Amino acid sequence: MPNADVVALLENIASALELKQESPFRIRAYQEAARNVSFLTEDIRQIFAAGKLQEIPGVGPSIAAKIADYLTTGTSAYLDSMRLEAPPGVLELTHIPGVGPRRARMIYDSLHVQTATELADACRQGRLRTLKGLGETTEASILKEIERLAERSRRIPLGMALPLAERIVSSLRAFSGIELAETAGSVRRWKETVGDLDVLVAAEDAAIVQDALVHGLPFSPEIIASGPTKITFLAPGAHQVDVRVVPKSSWGAALQYFTGSKAHNIALRERALARGLKLNEYGLFEVDTGSRVAGRTEEEIYERLDLAWIPPELREDAGEVEAAGAGRLPRLLESSDVRGDFHSHTTYSDGEAGIEAMARAAKALGYEFLAITDHSPGLGITHGLDLAKLARQRQEIAALRLVLAPFEILHGIELEIRASGELDFPADILAGFDIVTASLHVATRQESRRITARLLRALAHPLVRILNHPSGRLLGTRPPYAFDLDQVIEAARQHGKALEINGSYLRLDLPDLSARRAGDQGVVFSLGSDAHSIEGLGAMRLAVAVARRAWLKPEQVLNTWPADRLAAFISSRQLAAPGALGRR
Repeated sequence: MPNADVVALLENIASALELKQESPFRIRAYQEAARNVSFLTEDIRQIFAAGKLQEIPGVGPSIAAKIADYLTTGTSAYLDSMRLEAPPGVLELTHIPGVGPRRARMIYDSLHVQTATELADACRQGRLRTLKGLGETTEASILKEIERLAERSRRIPLGMALPLAERIVSSLRAFSGIELAETAGSVRRWKETVGDLDVLVAAEDAAIVQDALVHGLPFSPEIIASGPTKITFLAPGAHQVDVRVVPKSSWGAALQYFTGSKAHNIALRERALARGLKLNEYGLFEVDTGSRVAGRTEEEIYERLDLAWIPPELREDAGEVEAAGAGRLPRLLESSDVRGDFHSHTTYSDGEAGIEAMARAAKALGYEFLAITDHSPGLGITHGLDLAKLARQRQEIAALRLVLAPFEILHGIELEIRASGELDFPADILAGFDIVTASLHVATRQESRRITARLLRALAHPLVRILNHPSGRLLGTRPPYAFDLDQVIEAARQHGKALEINGSYLRLDLPDLSARRAGDQGVVFSLGSDAHSIEGLGAMRLAVAVARRAWLKPEQVLNTWPADRLAAFISSRQLAAPGALGRR
């Protein structure tokens, strides 16, 4: 939001002046101007365009000129020059709670500390407490704030951020005085990782919202900033949550704006200007008259711009605006389209629940089938299926089918692709499974040529139908292994195999951009929760989200296919016995 950016500019100038030991009156002037800008309900860009910056309390000619420079150029020559005069990094230290400009200058002069990392080291070494006015308690407090800032700057997987955001929104909706509440930002776009959580609330004033946060949440938030349009607090895990407060009349415009992405918003603003309109978080306005023509709902914003409403998952400026304008947006996959799950584990390998419990839970979700895909023995840590366990499992599934019919249990396997490229079981054993899926977990640091060859060999195997989590990544923990994605896509297309979109919150693999590339080339997909527990079946919604971000339609996803088409896909393998679905 431009107003917040201008507030940060003025506060940074005030801090830089304090570092230079300038007049307290000048410092307070910038602090007061920042406070008054934070109280504005109108977009400061509109105030600037009307030539009325000096009508903001506390904003005189000098401060107005600096705001104008920033709004015109996107930077501040004045602040940049002051940064050059200050010791490198010291201005950034002022943003650490408990430090401030005076302490930052003293710490630099005494200890020559210039970065948050160096300051943290000084705290751990007990050097900060040696300075005048700083003791062990202050030192410990500053160290804690540095560590919390570092934690808050880390992006977290969607699967961790989403439940937290949903708890917050659900609690706010139930609180009296709050008319609307919704997630925004990366969470609403179902982006694979999330920084700060964004929540939008429609209410008469921020006091109602702050009261709801303090008394209505299932945890005690630590409020770190509060103003008339924005409240920031820390949730469990030191996750920062920004709550924006807007009038209901601007709800649609604000929801569209704060959902993003930035690139998508720029594309919409350019489209608006081409039609003599201007778009911001307050609404859609006619440039000539200033009258508002839309803003209560997102749908009317898009309609007024001659666009179909664009699902949040597609708002990345990746062709969605052009498609919406031409009426070519796809009918995206919905959770309600999913008939079953192709990837789950039980106590026969590394799962927490038995086959019957997993099957009944899947049936309760409205599914028609569940594939039990316990590990083969090659991934030793999972205690996978040896031949004796395999025989027992097959008997148990056969008996449960009679009990749970017409719900279907597919007897599958998650087959390990060994370091040599060979598969764990020979063809005569694999032929007895209803569906064979293959995964690469071991020797992931091999060179790209060898990894690619292993994946291609699995896809070419006549009995393998699905390649699981093709890139092998773990979000925030392990990058994708090196392989040639284009060769894998071509092999899947050529052999008529499916690539998995794995919904496990640490995987979300294939990533959306890769899945879109594969989908555009005619590859089909399977969705799998990779559930290792009953609760884990819920990860299917994350797999659906990735598929939606990849622009996938229901017919491109095996999980939506009717039984006869799915049976044909499964039984098209060479040497394979008729699968369970084929018996219907």
